[in-house]
Amino acid sequence: MSAAVLLSLTASALRWAAEHPWTVAAVLLVAAVAAGALLRRRREAARRERVRASALRYAVGQLDALDHRAFEFAVRDLMRRDGCADARQVGGRGDNGADVKATDPYGRLWVIQCKHRRDGWSGKPVGTPALQVLNGTGRQVHHGDVLVMLTNGRITADATVFARSQRLHLVDRRLLAEWAAGGRPLWELLRVLPPGSPGRWGVRGGV
Repeated sequence: MSAAVLLSLTASALRWAAEHPWTVAAVLLVAAVAAGALLRRRREAARRERVRASALRYAVGQLDALDHRAFEFAVRDLMRRDGCADARQVGGRGDNGADVKATDPYGRLWVIQCKHRRDGWSGKPVGTPALQVLNGTGRQVHHGDVLVMLTNGRITADATVFARSQRLHLVDRRLLAEWAAGGRPLWELLRVLPPGSPGRWGVRGGV
């Protein structure tokens, strides 16, 4: 369409609007009412989601019954429950050692690697090699402030020593059960976290 035609159509539309002001006003009013209704629906949906998330609880047996991908989404939802509005599941092919990423109310970026064991505590323990992957990518690739290895199983003693030396945080079956079933955010259950900006909760010592 040429500029001349576009200008002609614009001028015609403006003349029509000037000749029919009440029609234009009615259309604008209807549009405003529709936009307001849509905004209210979105706000109500967001409110319902906050209420749902605030009451989210899992028994560790429920987490055992999930497959590994659903387990990652459950961890994402628990982080959202605790106030990480941007928590997202990122695990999959080429995830570079991250399954869930979230920013807490202190502004700290959490990078969580999830290891689901269908047999729970009796399953294969998480060892040092898995932690080495997280340690190699968590800060350099994902720019995480808090790096977490999380499992519904157990973690070897060697991996625990390695985690302490590299400032990695471990969530085993016992701690996962406490976090998933309770009302305390994960940063209250872990200790020696990096400082962050003031948020809605204080960070207290934990396991």
